Amino acid sequence: MPDRQELETFVAMAVLAPSSHNTQPWLFQIGKDCIRLIADRTRALPVNDPVDRELTISCGCALMNLRIVGAASGYGVRVSLFPEPNDEDVFADVEFSVAGNATLSALFDAIPNRHTYRKRFAEREVSKQKTNQLEASAARENAELCFVGDDATQVAVCNLVSEGDRLQWANPSWRRELAQWMHARRVGDGLALPGFAAPVARAIIRRFDIGKGVGASDAELFKHSPLIGVLTTDNDKARDWLTAGQALQRVLLTAAAAGLQVSYLNQPIELPELRTRLANIAGINGVPQILFRIGYPIDAPTKAPRRDTEDVIIA
Repeated sequence: MPDRQELETFVAMAVLAPSSHNTQPWLFQIGKDCIRLIADRTRALPVNDPVDRELTISCGCALMNLRIVGAASGYGVRVSLFPEPNDEDVFADVEFSVAGNATLSALFDAIPNRHTYRKRFAEREVSKQKTNQLEASAARENAELCFVGDDATQVAVCNLVSEGDRLQWANPSWRRELAQWMHARRVGDGLALPGFAAPVARAIIRRFDIGKGVGASDAELFKHSPLIGVLTTDNDKARDWLTAGQALQRVLLTAAAAGLQVSYLNQPIELPELRTRLANIAGINGVPQILFRIGYPIDAPTKAPRRDTEDVIIA
């Protein structure tokens, strides 16, 4: 059975999961042979994510990391979702016993190599074999990964992304919230900037609507992405969001193991008025949870900062 030091190591790997604005909205309690995953709603984004959907998805990504690290360490992993019916902040209990999962173990090395890649991808196609692997990784977690196919559909989805940029940047409250999470790298969370640049960037973002320019930039990234994927679930409740997070992280790590990286174009999903249109345009039967671009990076991705492990472990 794992001792406390080993369980703390598991947490250190769990927090390498992605999160919206790099808010890292999770806490962990360490017990005997188990780790409890708890939402840290002090790190919520009430404008961008008013129902904590993305917060829950982010915690689902951390949960998947716990499962993988436990399996790679030779343990069987049992997950109980929402173990406290009267406490919606307790997302999961993860118990570690004997006999690991070889399939999950294979993703362990990809955890520190997965990064959000915000630049233009290389002009290189992704093979059908790899797209099949990505689809299968989502299916194993009871989610579905759909790729936006024909050119006309891609243009329509790209237009939705640009429209989402314009709508979000036109909202002063949204801009203030974004600026709040633009930090110097030494802070350990948020959207990292050089220390001298952070105050200037925050002031500009709070004051000016640059949605048109951001939309044009995102459209260029979209057009030069080998794959555009939409991750969907059957329903749209907190349990589905945890499912989406685990599926997303499994897809991301499968991609990283194949030399691919991902970044997000979630604007049409974050805005309710665009979310239904996205599903209709892309011909999706399920509920869209994440919209992202996939490809081969041209250079090494930048690692996002992380808080110290002791800051996310609570008594």
